[in-house]
Amino acid sequence: MLTKRNVYVIVFVVSVIGLLVVQYQYLRVGLGLARVQFSQKIDDVRDNINSELSEVNSLSYTLGSTLQKDNSELKISLDSLERLSQYYLNDYISYQLRVSGIDAPFTYSLYARDSTQYLSSHTPHVKDDDILTYPIKIEGYLPNLLNKELVLELGFEDINTYFMSQLNGLTIPGIIFLLAIIVVVVWVLRSFYWQSSLITTTNDFINNLTHELKTPVFSIGLASKILEEGISEEKKPVLELIRRETDRLRKHIDKVLELASLESGKKIMQFGQIDFKPELERICKDFKILSEYEQVNFSYELVGDAYPLRAERFHLENAIGNLLENAKKYADNPVIRLFARVHHKKLLIAISDNGPGIAQKDQKKIFRKYYRIKNGDVHKVKGYGLGLSYVHKIISMHNGKITVDSKLGEGTTFVISLKVSNNGE
Repeated sequence: MLTKRNVYVIVFVVSVIGLLVVQYQYLRVGLGLARVQFSQKIDDVRDNINSELSEVNSLSYTLGSTLQKDNSELKISLDSLERLSQYYLNDYISYQLRVSGIDAPFTYSLYARDSTQYLSSHTPHVKDDDILTYPIKIEGYLPNLLNKELVLELGFEDINTYFMSQLNGLTIPGIIFLLAIIVVVVWVLRSFYWQSSLITTTNDFINNLTHELKTPVFSIGLASKILEEGISEEKKPVLELIRRETDRLRKHIDKVLELASLESGKKIMQFGQIDFKPELERICKDFKILSEYEQVNFSYELVGDAYPLRAERFHLENAIGNLLENAKKYADNPVIRLFARVHHKKLLIAISDNGPGIAQKDQKKIFRKYYRIKNGDVHKVKGYGLGLSYVHKIISMHNGKITVDSKLGEGTTFVISLKVSNNGE
């Protein structure tokens, strides 16, 4: 069975091969168009050369003298006359090619139909399957002078290299962009699998840690049972709170692996239909008892008879608890208020404090994992920057929203909005 990693690798390889094939096809099309354009330019060159050599001018006269081997009027040797004509014709052809936008190396041969060769370029002019040749039938002055049909044949030996050079503006950027895509995708895949490996290592650590925590939790539970004997009525609520929190910690240990699974995207939320008002009221009462011992001014108001939700009780309680604990930690003399009501088919839970507040630039970042607000260069409250990230994750998985309203020196208000499942106002 293919793993997700293998599927990614296969898709990546197939995509790269597909891009290479597409690039190759575009190159073939480009070469075909270059050949057509080249032929059109050569036709213009042939017309210009034929027109020039058909009339009497300095070029055609010099060539005519060379072809007739007549140096009587030029006062130079026949060898010199031939070399002069050779250079003269070469420069003229090169000029006509450049005028038409062709800068490719070429050879030429001037011969008659009876196979008599009169002039040729310094580079040997040969005929081969790899060489493109373009014959030009010379008319007018020169053929009439010799009473023969003359042909000037142009040859282009390295024409494919020339075509490729004309397409470099397309091929080189295409290759560069393709290499860039390959590098980026490889880097992303390496980062992804490195992160997956890190998550696996973290989950193994959490798994080992949970077993280490079970022993002290069991001892606390046993000690609280022993304390029940002979305890005064006045302290029984405190002992009951210890037992409840111990049970709560035990549930944390049992579900801590599920919490770690949030990172891997596994489905761990077990949603059910609940009335969240009794749960929220219990959370507030427990926090109220703890607040009295920690000199925290806490009050709450739960408006309405019921808060029907489709929710995962354990994690939603944890999210509320995290926000209350944060409100307590970040104020010198904490004053905390929780207000809840159903409005427009939404359960709104607002938790306000009188803490130092959150700067505007930090409000967009506080729900990021591991992000913590600094007081100068030192964190005032110790932690790992996971609480608000966890709260945001849980609320999102409930299809809800959490917003923050804060000003420096004026405290902070977090508002949770959850859709009620029925009977909402």
